[in-house]
Amino acid sequence: MRVHKLTIAAMALAAGLSLTACQNDDAGTDQGAAPPAASTASSSTGGSGSTGSDQQGGTDSEGKTPAGTGATGGTDENGKAAKCRTDELEITAIDATVGGDDRGTVAVDLKNGGGRDCSLAGHAGVDLKTNSGTLSAERTGEPAPLVVLKDGERTTFGITYPINDSGGSGVRITGLVVTPPDETKSVTLDWPGGATLPVTDGSGTPVQVGPLGSAGQGG
Repeated sequence: MRVHKLTIAAMALAAGLSLTACQNDDAGTDQGAAPPAASTASSSTGGSGSTGSDQQGGTDSEGKTPAGTGATGGTDENGKAAKCRTDELEITAIDATVGGDDRGTVAVDLKNGGGRDCSLAGHAGVDLKTNSGTLSAERTGEPAPLVVLKDGERTTFGITYPINDSGGSGVRITGLVVTPPDETKSVTLDWPGGATLPVTDGSGTPVQVGPLGSAGQGG
């Protein structure tokens, strides 16, 4: 009988110890699970804030602007004023003939309206529309310096042409086509000069275009 009681007591003690161990294991598991949840929240918040700053503000983690995100201010990769585009220029033409001259002159004005500095170099392309077809102006051969225009500034070049004093009807001019230097897009203007050109066999005075910065009649 005594042996039986001792066996029951031992079994009760073992059950108590097993229950205590299970409780300790559960408590350890709960305590160990909390840190990963906190770490996940911190990583999510920090990552979102950092990424949002870089995308919206255009700056890196040190507060510097990344390469390629800043405005060029109208300059090319060498720091020089980028070339003027046709769409940025306001192009007009007026009669600039001086009385007594044996040639007529039209002055073409190019005004920078692009909101930035830009540059022009060389000669503009000039074509006269006539009732006999298109007549392309020849270059005068004068030096053509680089011209840098600030927004709102302008430059002028001249077109000279032979005056029709032959008494005949001549070749009627119907329009003026101007293409800025290094551009392929042209603008068509009304011709403000003499209405006609003399009919020649090609040996007469040609229609000529001067460089930028000249107003014709010798520059």
